[in-house]
Amino acid sequence: MKPYSESCDQNRESILEVLKQEIYGRRHLLEIGSGTGQHAVYLAGEFPDLVWQTSEVPAMHEGIHAWLAEDTAPPNILAPVCLDVCKDAWPETKYDAVFSANTAHIISWPQVQCLFSGAGEVLEQGGVFCLYGPFNYNGRYTSESNARFDQWLKQRDPLSAVRDFEALNELAGTAGLELKRDYEMPANNRILTWLKAD
Repeated sequence: MKPYSESCDQNRESILEVLKQEIYGRRHLLEIGSGTGQHAVYLAGEFPDLVWQTSEVPAMHEGIHAWLAEDTAPPNILAPVCLDVCKDAWPETKYDAVFSANTAHIISWPQVQCLFSGAGEVLEQGGVFCLYGPFNYNGRYTSESNARFDQWLKQRDPLSAVRDFEALNELAGTAGLELKRDYEMPANNRILTWLKAD
């Protein structure tokens, strides 16, 4: 049985609208933390000229393969590579786009650091990194629901947390990435985009 995430279905159209602006015309995308595989199956189909590389920790691969086995799965998605952002070797392939959704608040802060350093390494010059999720600004929550969500995250795993935009942007700068745009999204989420500096 395929894994299913309701939130993927809820946010995929709004994410697509941003990706149409950010990755249109790009050729090779690495998705970090592909989860169930739902985002890849839906989004990749909208960019038929783009090769969409999924990645995840091994425990999630079976579910992603189940989604990719569907007749409706687009042909431009590649099977997942193993990628624990701090433990595994990152792909040697260079990408002109990196996308990650709902990862930064789940993984630990050292893993977030690895996420940014790795993205900086695999991106070509001029490549774009798109990161979706909830973020704090100036150390403050953007909504009461995000405050409650952060509390729930920390009860579930003390290493998880809604991350501060300023801290993420500092990591990006260290990785050679420059802030391009901050998109407001439904349900108090954002998409942050950075470009690999020329």
